[in-house]
Amino acid sequence: MAPRDNLPDVSGLVTAAHDLQNREYSTDDMSPGHANSTRSDRTILDPPQEYAYPGESRYEEPHRSAGFWEPSMKKIRGEVVFEWARMLLILSTFIICVLSLYWAVLFHVDKNMQTLTVHVVDFDGQVAPYDGVTPLVGPLVTAAAQQMFDSPAPSLGFTIVPPEQYGFDPIAVRQAVYDWHAWAAVIVNPNATALLRQAVATGNASYDPTGAVQFILQSARQETTYANYIVPQLDALTRAFTARFGPAWSQSVVSNTSIPRDTLARAAAAVNPGVTPLQIDLRPFGPASATPSVTIGLIYLIIVAFFSYAFFLPIHMKFVTPGGHPPLRFWQLIVWRIAATMATYLFVSLVYSFVSLAFQIPFSTGPGPTTEPAFNPTAYGRGSFPVYWMVNFVGMNALGFACENVAMIIGQPWTAAWLIFWVITNVSTSFYSIDLAPGFFKWGYAWPLHHIVQASRQILFDLHSQIGLNFGVLFAWCAINLCLFPFCCYVARWKMERERRTAERGAESYAVYDAAAEDQKKHVPKEKGTLPPVRKRGFMRGA
Repeated sequence: MAPRDNLPDVSGLVTAAHDLQNREYSTDDMSPGHANSTRSDRTILDPPQEYAYPGESRYEEPHRSAGFWEPSMKKIRGEVVFEWARMLLILSTFIICVLSLYWAVLFHVDKNMQTLTVHVVDFDGQVAPYDGVTPLVGPLVTAAAQQMFDSPAPSLGFTIVPPEQYGFDPIAVRQAVYDWHAWAAVIVNPNATALLRQAVATGNASYDPTGAVQFILQSARQETTYANYIVPQLDALTRAFTARFGPAWSQSVVSNTSIPRDTLARAAAAVNPGVTPLQIDLRPFGPASATPSVTIGLIYLIIVAFFSYAFFLPIHMKFVTPGGHPPLRFWQLIVWRIAATMATYLFVSLVYSFVSLAFQIPFSTGPGPTTEPAFNPTAYGRGSFPVYWMVNFVGMNALGFACENVAMIIGQPWTAAWLIFWVITNVSTSFYSIDLAPGFFKWGYAWPLHHIVQASRQILFDLHSQIGLNFGVLFAWCAINLCLFPFCCYVARWKMERERRTAERGAESYAVYDAAAEDQKKHVPKEKGTLPPVRKRGFMRGA
C-alpha cells in the first residue's frame, strides 16, 4: 500500500459517532426493557458502516458480536452442533475399529498357545551303548508333557517327536530350535537313566542331575513370548515331571537292598533330586539397551518418517510458488521430491542407527555356534552396523512413502488418524507373536515393520537368517509406493487447484501465471460469485 501524503478524511466517522450518540440519548424516554431491546436489536441488525480514504479502497466498520442463543445465530448454531456430532461419531467409530486391533492381537492367547510348538524328543535308552537299559526318565518326561497337552488348561504345543526324525542326534534338535522349526525343545539324553542308576550303584559323588534332561530355548527370537508363556510352561512341566519321577525313583532306590547305605550316601545328588531339567538358551536376549532397537524405538521410526512430510513439503513447494522465478515443471518436481525424500531417509536412518551404537549395543562381535549358547553375537561381525543401517533406511522408505501418499490423498486433519492406524497395525503385528494372534492377523506377515523387527533381531542376536525375505518385502513396499507417488501428487495438485478456485469464487479476478510475463503472474477479471475457469495442465506438464 502506498504511503499517505495527506491525512484521511474522517468526517464520516465523526458524523457516524454523533448520530450513534444521539440515538443512545433518545432511549432515555423509553422503558428500561424497551431500551435494552433496542440496543440488542441494533447490535445485531444495523448494517456495518463503510468509510473511504482518498485514493484508497473502502474499509468496513468492525463486526459486532452476538450471544450464543440470539435468533441470528440459529442457523450457524445448528451447523456447528451437527458438524461437532458428526465428527464425534467418526472419531468414536475410528477408536473402536482401529484401537481394537491392538487389544485383539492378544485376545486368543490362551486358545492359540498350542501354536507355540515344543518338540519333546526322548533318546533315553534308544542309542547304543545304552539301548539295553530299561528307560525310566524318558517315559516319565513324555508322559508329563502329554498330560499337560491334553489338559483343558492352556498349554504349549508339546509334540512327541520320535528320535528317528532327528537321526538319534540330540544336537540336531538344538539346530531345529535355532532354525525356528520349534519354539523350544525338550531333550531326554540317551544316557539319562543309565548314568542315574550307575551313579547310585557306584556311589558317584560327581553325578550331575542337570545332565539328563535339557530344555532348549532361544529367547532373543521374541523375549516377551518366552518370558510370558514358554518359560512358565516349561517350569510347570518340570514340576509335573518331578511329581511323577520322585516317588517312582525313591521306590526304586529303596527297594534295591543290594546297594549299601554308605554308597547311597556318597551319591546324594543321584538319590535326590536325581534329575533336574536344565534350561539352555541358545540366544539369550541382551543387553537390555537393545530393547528399543527391536520394539518401542521403532515406533519413532514411523513417526519421524511421517512428520518428514510436514517438515519438508513447504520447502519443496517453493519450486512451484513463483517468487521472481517460473514454477518448476510438475514431473521434475516429482523427481526432486522422490530424490530429496530418499536422501532425507538415508541420513535420518543413519542418525537413528547411531543411537543404538551410542548406547553400546554390540555391533562388532561375530556370529556364534548355532547349537551352543552365545552371548551378544552379531550376524555379520563388523559388517553388522552397515546392514542394520540399511534395514532402517529401506524400512523408512517403506513406511515413509506410504505416509506421503496417504497424506496427499486424504489431507488434514485425517493424516493424524492415518498415523494412529499405521502405528497400531504395524506395532500389533511386530512386537507380539503372530502365532498367538487370531488368524485375522496373518496379514501382519506382509506389513513393513514386522520385517524390520525380524531383520534387526537377526542382525543384533545372530538368529536364524531370513534377511533376504525381509529386504524383499520392504523393497516391494518401496516399489509399490513409488509407483503410486506421481498419481498421489497429481491428486494433491488437483485438490489444491479446486480449493483455490473455490476461494476465488467471491473475488473479481483470478490469478494465472503467464510464461511470457516477467513476474509470471497476472490477474484476469471475472464476474464476482462465479468460479474461475479450470487451469488446464497436462499430467506431466508444467505447474
